[in-house]
Amino acid sequence: MRVVQDFLNQRAVKVIVGGSYSLPHWYDPGGKLRSFACRTARVSPFRMIVDVPVVGKVGERLTSYFRDFGKFEGYISDTMERSFLLELEMTRDRREKLSETLTWIAKKQQDPEVPDLRGDARFVPPNPHSTLTLADGSIHRCFIIDYSVSGVAVSTAVQPPIGMPLAIGACVGRVVRLLPNGIAVKFVEKQAVSDLDRLVARTVVPAAKAEPGFGRPAAAINTVSA
Repeated sequence: MRVVQDFLNQRAVKVIVGGSYSLPHWYDPGGKLRSFACRTARVSPFRMIVDVPVVGKVGERLTSYFRDFGKFEGYISDTMERSFLLELEMTRDRREKLSETLTWIAKKQQDPEVPDLRGDARFVPPNPHSTLTLADGSIHRCFIIDYSVSGVAVSTAVQPPIGMPLAIGACVGRVVRLLPNGIAVKFVEKQAVSDLDRLVARTVVPAAKAEPGFGRPAAAINTVSA
């Protein structure tokens, strides 16, 4: 626990965020890698203490996902009875973004009046792949950068202009901003947080193969442009 003790003396934020993680060599009866629930206890831009049901071993690499932070890759550097210390591996840009988020959380904990980083909290989905449907019915694959109840940022091979109506997954919206790596779309109607994964991170099949009532947002898109 010496590494954990060192971490407790370093600057970090005490924050509880629920998530999930998977360990190597843990499979279900069907041979699929098992996923366990977890939650953070203390987080810095470099490492975090995670409370878990299955601790794992020092040196084991794992993948974790936290709705407020996104997906992390890393390895266990120390363990306790019901938690482990996870060393985070990420790009410099991602680490800077995490640092900004943690700074805001720390300020928010001290002063509830501190405004949110954005009007609506942004999330990184566990499944980043979806489809973009244009008003003409053409469907294109897209990669979800992040989303909120009011909109989504995606990266895709096509780049619709600002103002163009379209659908991401099953959510209809309009392009409001061009990004260096994609586009920002504002939904026509705000979505419930609990529905985001189901509606946005959703693969829409072509109309010829679609099931009744599914995969046909083009009519709805046309109503937006009217």
